[in-house]
Amino acid sequence: MANAQAAADEAARLREQLDSWNYQYHVLDQPSVPDAEYDRCMQQLRALEAQYPALCTPDSPTQRVGATPLSQFAQVQHEMPMLSLDNAFSAEDLRDFNRRLLDRLGWAPDEALEYACEPKLDGIAVSLLYRDGQLQRGATRGDGTTGEDITHNVRTVASVPLRLRGSGFPALLEVRGEIYLPRAGFEQLNEEARERGEKTFVNPRNAAAGSLRQLDARITARRPLQMCCYSVGLYQGGEMPARHSDILQRLHTWGLRINAESRVVKGIAACEDYYEALAQRRATLPYDIDGIVYKVNDLQLQQRLGFVSRAPRWAIARKFPAQEEMTRLLAVEFQVGRTGAITPVARLEPVFVGGVTVSNATLHNADEVERLDVRIGDTVIVRRAGDVIPQVVAVVPEQRPDNAQPVRFPDSCPVCGSVVERAADEAVLRCMGGLVCQAQQKAAIRHFVSRRAMDVDGLGDKLVDQLVDQGLVRTVADLYTLPREAWLGLERMGAKSVDNVLAALEQSKATTLQRFIYALGIREVGESTAGNLARHFGSWEALAAASEEALLAVPDVGPVVADHLRQFLDSADSLSVVQALRNAGVHWPDLEVRPAEALPLAGETWVVTGKLESLGRSEAKTLLESLGARVAGSVSAKTAMVVAGPGAGSKLGKATELNIPVIDEAALLTLLRRHGAMP
Repeated sequence: MANAQAAADEAARLREQLDSWNYQYHVLDQPSVPDAEYDRCMQQLRALEAQYPALCTPDSPTQRVGATPLSQFAQVQHEMPMLSLDNAFSAEDLRDFNRRLLDRLGWAPDEALEYACEPKLDGIAVSLLYRDGQLQRGATRGDGTTGEDITHNVRTVASVPLRLRGSGFPALLEVRGEIYLPRAGFEQLNEEARERGEKTFVNPRNAAAGSLRQLDARITARRPLQMCCYSVGLYQGGEMPARHSDILQRLHTWGLRINAESRVVKGIAACEDYYEALAQRRATLPYDIDGIVYKVNDLQLQQRLGFVSRAPRWAIARKFPAQEEMTRLLAVEFQVGRTGAITPVARLEPVFVGGVTVSNATLHNADEVERLDVRIGDTVIVRRAGDVIPQVVAVVPEQRPDNAQPVRFPDSCPVCGSVVERAADEAVLRCMGGLVCQAQQKAAIRHFVSRRAMDVDGLGDKLVDQLVDQGLVRTVADLYTLPREAWLGLERMGAKSVDNVLAALEQSKATTLQRFIYALGIREVGESTAGNLARHFGSWEALAAASEEALLAVPDVGPVVADHLRQFLDSADSLSVVQALRNAGVHWPDLEVRPAEALPLAGETWVVTGKLESLGRSEAKTLLESLGARVAGSVSAKTAMVVAGPGAGSKLGKATELNIPVIDEAALLTLLRRHGAMP
């Protein structure tokens, strides 16, 4: 730079630009520039501050990570206690809470209080202290009176502003909120730990807590934590709104993240409706929540209602069913999948978790069993989130009995007795019996008829078991040639049921190349890869003739997938099944091979929200991607279209706010058929 003043002006401009981009990305969920552009600006600012050290201010974006690890955390006395909340575990508990408030206020039983409703994030409660708009201190809740100073760590959280935006904030402002780890970040963190051979975290909350208690803030900075505000504590030298919901909106304008699912409702019945609506969508949220927090919205009424011991009278947390529980591991059995993979399954003392009674949970593979050091007889922690298969995530070692037995993997297939092998680069044992193994036959047929594959309605697991056990069906092609009399001979298959299954099989013959490739169950070829293969080659003949080099030119196909594809396509047995299916009438339209940029939705970002009756959101995503669209998880100014089904919430509201076009499922189906993405 020509002189120090010009350098100061440029540094100020860069800081303002980076702060604006941070706010758009981490608070508004509306990224406005590519990561590369952000990185270039950050590097320019670093270079200026290195050349002119006096320009390096405490609130500079370059100062989010401290260089010197702490030796220990200092204690912090909260000026205002960080209280806990009473809990409600049922609708009746919630109604009792409402009745108590009405009685205390002297209101009639049928009068309706206004409540602020917020998801209860499963993270770590923290306090942020801002003086004259600049972050001065971050602290944990601790016991509510005394916490730990984690300023170095909270400064690394991108959604925590180092300086408040705008104006009008109090000279001293304490913001309270939750620091949490989104599910995607949690999975990434554990995947990286597995690759390094390190212990994984049990759940996102433990991962967030561990991240905030790192003495070296550089470790915390590598973890994708988020901060969401839920209230203010102490404030001096300014006024705040008279309603809790308005306070949150004010915090949002000052650059702090708030939860987009928050709502203001009137009356306890509306509170229950909010609970039910969010409970249905809980598994689809990008973060864990363990309940709903209800607060009387009017601050004057809050003051009248007051506090009891360590909790406010005017707020309560309605808890969801727990997603983690402890139980005992009774035994381990082994299941064989369609590719021969042998999966250890934990048989558990039944426990109620995630809204259902769980008696089985996956242990994944031999490496996971070894990592957990799990033994039969152990007390284990079981996790179930939404519709995810329950899994054993940890052992409680201090409760291990003396007679606990190690888990021993089989030397031969537990179903067919064939030899079991484990590839040098895999954690999975596999039965090598192929179609000799009835377990693999059944799994292959279940996959073939599943909704996202050939979509044969009415052909459930018990029916598949009968077909294989009685020797009526050996490969998927046999389904189309089995005579009606054979179907009638099956248990619980009357004439009407048989006609329905035969009609579903007949209807399934008209399919798409993508569905057909996916239905074949080729190892490592999921829906997305099947779509890429279909679009790249356009026809089965072109795919079958493709060399390994040609396969590697397909997006999302690496050496492992290409090898599995060539093994399948070089197998006489596999090709005979494909030919038998085509002889039975299974058909699809060939696709015009077009470069990615020529696809009808190329370059467009779409969002799918709410419940889709015909497709399901995952299938809709795959089909849109087949037309060149990028399907995102959040709405931003760059979104081209939103597909909204029943129950669409904040994403639909965001689309309306930004004037982004919205279509329903019927319009989506019309578009997909018009462009040949589905029959």
